Amino acid sequence: MFKLLVLIIYFAILIGIGIYCSKHATDVDGFVLGGRSVGPWLTAFAYGTSYFSAVVFVGYAGQFGWKYGIAATWAGIGNALIGSLLAWVVLGRRTRIMTQHLDSATMPQFFGKRFDSQALKIGASVIIFIFLIPYTASLYNGLSRLFEMAFHIDYSICIVIMAVLTAIYVIAGGYMATAINDFIQGVIMLVGIVTVIAAVLMSKGGFMGSLDKLARVSDPAVTDTPGIFASFFGPDPLNLLFVVILTSLGTWGLPQMVQKFYAIKDEASIKKGTIISTLFALVVAGGSYFLGGFGRLFSDQVNIEKDGFDAIVPTMLSNLSPILIALVVILVLSASMSTLSSLVIASSSTLTIDFLKDNFIKNMSEKKQVLYIRVLIVIFIAVSAVLALIQYKSAVTFIAQLMGVSWGALAGSFLAPFMYSLYSKKVSKASCWVCFLFSSILMLANIFFRESFPVILQSPVNCGAVAMLAGLVIVPLVSLFTPKPEEKLLTHTFACYDRETTVPIATAYSSDSKERKHEK
Repeated sequence: MFKLLVLIIYFAILIGIGIYCSKHATDVDGFVLGGRSVGPWLTAFAYGTSYFSAVVFVGYAGQFGWKYGIAATWAGIGNALIGSLLAWVVLGRRTRIMTQHLDSATMPQFFGKRFDSQALKIGASVIIFIFLIPYTASLYNGLSRLFEMAFHIDYSICIVIMAVLTAIYVIAGGYMATAINDFIQGVIMLVGIVTVIAAVLMSKGGFMGSLDKLARVSDPAVTDTPGIFASFFGPDPLNLLFVVILTSLGTWGLPQMVQKFYAIKDEASIKKGTIISTLFALVVAGGSYFLGGFGRLFSDQVNIEKDGFDAIVPTMLSNLSPILIALVVILVLSASMSTLSSLVIASSSTLTIDFLKDNFIKNMSEKKQVLYIRVLIVIFIAVSAVLALIQYKSAVTFIAQLMGVSWGALAGSFLAPFMYSLYSKKVSKASCWVCFLFSSILMLANIFFRESFPVILQSPVNCGAVAMLAGLVIVPLVSLFTPKPEEKLLTHTFACYDRETTVPIATAYSSDSKERKHEK
C-alpha cells in the first residue's frame, strides 16, 4: 500500500507541473526550448536525467559490472568527466551562441542553416527519426523486472502507465515542464542511488567486506587471475575503454543532449551548469556502475544464461525493505520518464520543423507547428510502447539490437560535424554527408552482418565507439578536398562570436531578448 501511495503522489506532481507550465508552451521556441531562458540547475539536471535512464541503472550497470567488476566504475567517471564536464566546456557556450544567432531549435535545423542546405537538414532528420525510436522503446525494458518484484503486476501495464503519464505532462507543458520534472526526478535519482548503494553493501558486510568478497570471486571462463574483479582495471581493460568512449563521448552528438545547450539562459548559467552536471553524473553514473560492480556477489541468486544481465541489479535489490524498494522503483521510473520525455521532444520537433515544415506543409504557422509537435509526441510514445510490448511478448531480439546501435549511429553521425562546425570555417557540407553515411551504414551493417565484422567490432558498443572516433578524422580529412561553404555564409555565421557587448560574445553573452531582435 505504501509503495502504491508513493507512486500516486509522484504521478500527481508530474501532471500538475505539466499543466502549470502550459503557459510557456504557446509557440515553438517556448514549447521546444522553454523560451531559451532555462537556468543552470534545471538545465544541468535535464542534461543529467536525459543522460541516465533505466538502460544505465538496470542494463549497463548490471552487464558491465558483471563483466569488469569494480573497474566498471570507470564508465561512470568517464560519463562525468567526458560526457558532462568536457561536453559543457567544449560545446555549451558556442552551441548556445550560434544556435540563437542562426535561429535554430533542432540539430538538423542547425546543419541546414550552418551549411545553407535543405538536403542536409532532411538527411539529419531522417537519421534521428530512424535511430531514436528504438532507443525510446528500450527505456521501458529496465522497468519490467523491478515492477514485477515490487508490485507483482504485468509489465504491459507498466508500459501503458509510463507512456500515458509522460505524454500528458510533455504535451501540456513542453520543454519547461520536462525541465522542472527532470529536476525533481534528478533529486530522487541522487538520493536513491546513494541510499541503495549503502543498503546493498551493508547487506554484504559493508564496503570493505563486500570488496573482500569480490576479490575472492573467480571465473575461469574469464580469467584465472585472482582478485581480478576487485582490481583497478578489471579483466578486460580494452573493451572497458570502448564502453567508456561510447557512453561518455556519445553525449556530444546525441540530439536530445545537445539541445539542452540551446535552451540555457546565459553565460553565468553555463558556468554553474557545468559544475552541477558533472557532480550529478559522478554520483548517478559513478554510483550505478559502482553498484553493478558488486553484481557477482549475488551469483548464487541469479542465472545469467537464463535470465540475462538485466536480472542482476533487480536481484541485488530484491531483499531491500519495502520503503527502499519503493524508492528504487521511483528512481528507475524517474530515470526512464525523464529520458523518454527528452527523446520524444527531440524526435517530434525534428520531424515537424525539419521534415514536414516547408517540405510537405507550406506556410506552417507557429500554432500549427506546436500542434503537429504535440500530435507527433503521442505517435512517438505510442510507437515506442508498441515496440516494447512486441519485444516483451514475443522475445523479438531485433528491436533490442537496433537500440544497441542507436547511440553509435546518432553520435557517430553528428558528433564530429556538429563540434567542428561550431569552431571551424573549413568544415564542408560533403564532410558532413560522408560522416552521416559512414556511421549510419556501419551501425546498420553491425546488425545484419555482425558475424562478418572483426571480432573486436562485433560488439555494438565497440563498433559505436569506433564510429564516433572515425568521424573526428573523416570530417577534417574530407573537408581538405571538398569545397567549403561560401564566404558570405561563413562571415554571417561566425559573426555571432565577434559582435561585442562589453566583451566579445564568445567569452560572455547575456540572455537579453534584444539580442535576438538585433540578430534578425
